Amino acid sequence: MCQFCTKHGEGKKWYLQAKNYADELWHSGGRREFVDNFFSNFGNDDQMNAFAKLDRLSPDSAVGKFVRGMVERKYRKEHYGQIVPIEDVEQILEMSNSITRVACVCRYTSRGKEMRYCFGVTVPMKELTDVYPDFAGGLEELSKEEASELMRSFEHDGLTHSIWTFKTPYIGGICNCDQDCMAYKALRYSNLKLMFKGEYVARIDMDSCNGCRTCMRQCQYGAISFSVPLKRCFVDIHRCFGCGICRATCSKDAITLMDRTAIPAVRNEW
Repeated sequence: MCQFCTKHGEGKKWYLQAKNYADELWHSGGRREFVDNFFSNFGNDDQMNAFAKLDRLSPDSAVGKFVRGMVERKYRKEHYGQIVPIEDVEQILEMSNSITRVACVCRYTSRGKEMRYCFGVTVPMKELTDVYPDFAGGLEELSKEEASELMRSFEHDGLTHSIWTFKTPYIGGICNCDQDCMAYKALRYSNLKLMFKGEYVARIDMDSCNGCRTCMRQCQYGAISFSVPLKRCFVDIHRCFGCGICRATCSKDAITLMDRTAIPAVRNEW
């Protein structure tokens, strides 16, 4: 169980608590102003230069650990994420009063074009238009069924689902990520953790697996390998983020998700 579950979820999955999507949270604590500033300054030169400087600090050095720890604590208070599987995404959608498909700021920053892989939840589309002016023309209000169908199609394409806070614990967005994700890049290239792993880890049933390796190609985190002698795939639970997208292309239904906290080796790996 991640630390947010203890602090913001009363010992349960924090992102399945309706209070963390409450309208009164959105209209308190300066969150609207924070979101306005976030979208206005995302990916600017100052932010990119700060990450570049961090890259030059060894993650094993005392200074590197101190600075990364300081940055991670800041992001946990302001804008932090967690990987979630499709089953939990659909529970979140059920709790949402408003679902708006929006452009991904990470992909806009890295690719320079609008790609609508993200979803604003709870915040009314009118208010999103105000804080998201550069992409206002691309905002699209969706039903829960439409959003779920899109999420499942993104999953089949290999995108992982994640939820994000805007001044924790308020959850305002669901993203569908690949290697364009800034948080993914920060983890991979700077050893900076801006999101928790999921509450689960994947398991492959060796008796059901036919060794086709489609799950290997699907995994964003390099957590699945192939055993030549066994002609079967297996999961490295220490690298698994528990997103569950490996299941989307498994023709044998050989992959399941297990509760991370029930596995001693990874129960504290977030």
